Amino acid sequence: MTAPAVPLTLAAVYATLIAVAALWGSATGLLVPRAAYRLSVEPEEAWRESCRAGHAFTGPAQGWLGGACADCATAVPARKAAGPAATRDTEAPAPRLVPLVTAIGCAALAAATGPRPELAVWLLLTPFAVLLALVDRNVHRLPDQLTLPLAAAAAALLGLAALLPGTAGSWPAALLGGLALGAAYFVLFLIHPNGMGFGDVKLALSLGVVLGWYGWAVLFAGAFAGFLLGSVYGLGLIVLRRAGRKTAIPFGPFMIAGALAGLLLGGLVASRF
Repeated sequence: MTAPAVPLTLAAVYATLIAVAALWGSATGLLVPRAAYRLSVEPEEAWRESCRAGHAFTGPAQGWLGGACADCATAVPARKAAGPAATRDTEAPAPRLVPLVTAIGCAALAAATGPRPELAVWLLLTPFAVLLALVDRNVHRLPDQLTLPLAAAAAALLGLAALLPGTAGSWPAALLGGLALGAAYFVLFLIHPNGMGFGDVKLALSLGVVLGWYGWAVLFAGAFAGFLLGSVYGLGLIVLRRAGRKTAIPFGPFMIAGALAGLLLGGLVASRF
């Protein structure tokens, strides 16, 4: 007796989609460490133009695209004695882990979203989200050159996705979500500017757009997850006596991790209807 062909075909489509997404994440993740290293500077400093050994960055996009050379991979630890910013740089994860993390994130998004148009948007935005998380972790900074274009790109790409059949979200809700989350973070910034950077407010615009795509419940869940993760991390540092109540921590990575959790939730719920 022949087994039904439809479930097998659907399973094959999902498996292929997840594999392609993982390969995309791995390939783009290889480009992230160099860009993160170049962008991990203080606001008054220019972007890094060369590695520690003095080798100028060359290649596509004026040297912003390309894998890190061996000198670049070890340049961050070598700046340990250069000051507070350099000390934070030494805490950056090994470049070889970045493609793995990016691949896992892309594969998870593909598994939750399935073959819907918005998946292409999530995959395009994921490497930039990882890049922002790394830069914020390194120097507690979210550059305007990344946050503002990311918000505009998220809105524009989802607008294109909304024109295609099979989408599971709402473009107007995405735009309203970006405004709502950005406004909420702006209020928090006004109330406690020492605990919330203005870069976080700008990042909230793009995260609100992608979370708002799936509705207000997902927007709230993703935003709450970010605060929860950041709070648990900060509390853990205090318990371990590695930080005090007034110690500043980079909040961008937790905002992004919370948004990822929200997108996974939104994709899974949409797949059931």
